[in-house]
Amino acid sequence: MTDTINSKGVRKPECKLGGSHTTIIGGRAGKKIVSLLSQHPSVKKVIPSVIAVKGKGNSGGKLTAKIQRPDDRGNLRLLLSHGTSFQELRIITNVGSFEEGENILKELNSLLSDV
Repeated sequence: MTDTINSKGVRKPECKLGGSHTTIIGGRAGKKIVSLLSQHPSVKKVIPSVIAVKGKGNSGGKLTAKIQRPDDRGNLRLLLSHGTSFQELRIITNVGSFEEGENILKELNSLLSDV
């Protein structure tokens, strides 16, 4: 992974956020979670999808993050939920099987439990 240096001279890891838009729900906390997960060596890219609304109610609330089962190629899904809004993010990995995806799932869930 290559590093870049920002305007303050601080080294930042290469941006792994991609897709047609880069909006993440949850503000700073949501971006912190995505940044933490993208630092894992097996994560190639994180692609946010459309933000959806569950129903009526208070738009604020607690931010929750849950990583869901891998597909056949080992890619994962991250589900972010903040109040009545939720967003699914695809986590593209560099592994090629369901079993290796399960191992990454366990590692990333342990990272989330530390936050």
